[in-house]
Amino acid sequence: MASSLSTKPFLGAPSSSDGFSGLGSLQSASKLLPASLHLPACRSHPRRLQIQAAGNSFGTYFHVTTFGESHGGGVGCIIDGCPPQIPLSETDMQVDLDRRRPGQSRITTPRKETDTCRISSGIAEGVTTGTPIKVEVPNTDQRGHDYSEMSKAYRPSHADATYDFKYGVRSVQGGGRSSARETIGRVAAGAVAKKILKLKSGTEILAYVSQAHNIVLPEGLVDHETVTLDEIESNIVRCPNPEYAKKMIDAIDAVRVRGDSVGGVVTCIVRNVPRGLGSPVFDKLEAELAKAVMSLPATKGFEFGSGFAGTFLTGSEHNDEFFMDEHGRIRTRTNRSGGIQGGISNGEMINMRIAFKPTSTIGRKQNTVTRDRHDTELIARGRHDPCVVPRAVPMVEAMVALVLVDQLMAHHSQCMLFPINPALQEPVEMARAEPVEF
Repeated sequence: MASSLSTKPFLGAPSSSDGFSGLGSLQSASKLLPASLHLPACRSHPRRLQIQAAGNSFGTYFHVTTFGESHGGGVGCIIDGCPPQIPLSETDMQVDLDRRRPGQSRITTPRKETDTCRISSGIAEGVTTGTPIKVEVPNTDQRGHDYSEMSKAYRPSHADATYDFKYGVRSVQGGGRSSARETIGRVAAGAVAKKILKLKSGTEILAYVSQAHNIVLPEGLVDHETVTLDEIESNIVRCPNPEYAKKMIDAIDAVRVRGDSVGGVVTCIVRNVPRGLGSPVFDKLEAELAKAVMSLPATKGFEFGSGFAGTFLTGSEHNDEFFMDEHGRIRTRTNRSGGIQGGISNGEMINMRIAFKPTSTIGRKQNTVTRDRHDTELIARGRHDPCVVPRAVPMVEAMVALVLVDQLMAHHSQCMLFPINPALQEPVEMARAEPVEF
């Protein structure tokens, strides 16, 4: 997606006496650029300066662009690069969208949206065609008047101020693109990615809440080999341990009634990961995963494998020793590497943890400043999550899926076009006891 800076005026740009149109002209634009960058003089057919749109697309082979704003007409995504002939319908996406949607419990925002998706391209006779897939979800429960105070004063720790610092303008209602409502497009695309991974390699991605405020689920209480989606979805906080789920819900309720908020941690695991995903140096798999999940709203920390706790161990304590399993495969006895070594997946389970800060929009009085630079106080109105982590679970799964399907396609294009070395490499298709159902 590219736009052009040319002699066509921008809306609202003042006209100048020399016939050019203020900020919209190459001449005026050159005044805003560094002295070392010289634009060609305008001719009858001037060259056009191409400006790449930034920050709204993700992925190289499986390329996803999200669009829309919290209080606009709707949100969604365009998926480009999806393989053809994959059975796909709105139902495949709706399951995860329902897990993400607002208003699903008392510990989420009370905004009422069904988040019903519609696929408007890229599908024929129930299968993908290999062409761009457009997914749309309408906004139906906007309350722009809730943001009247926030149009004048900045919410502390929110993106209000930085959007103004960068763009000089912002969408006030709902926070615009900084709203978590933007993640609808990610979750819809992630559902497609998860289906591809399941069909191709039997890969399964599951996330759950492992901490809410000061309630921390002890390691070992959840068996990552056997935990199921049903166990995770059995309660409103999405913690698979019932005892700690209740403690987390109580902790969130305690701050919710005071108009405050808390943060937490989402743990994500990936089972049946093909070996060889990721690349050395700059495109290491853990680096790609970190960028993906840290692009989600409210994220503040990422660790995988042993994480920061691994710094307390010696090399002999931390190393994952190799062994031959009963099937003749090279495995590791422990998994402190988190399923990734040298930036490349080793076939063991990938595990990571993502920290989310407390929701910045709260119903308590805070000191701030106005857009015209005056000190003031603000009590934010609107409908907001007292804790984002229960709804962040499907968002994390989606971003992990987008990384893995993109890396799977990259690995196949580089390393699987010609016969593999069976002594060292494995095909990405894993042997299955039963056929996968569509």
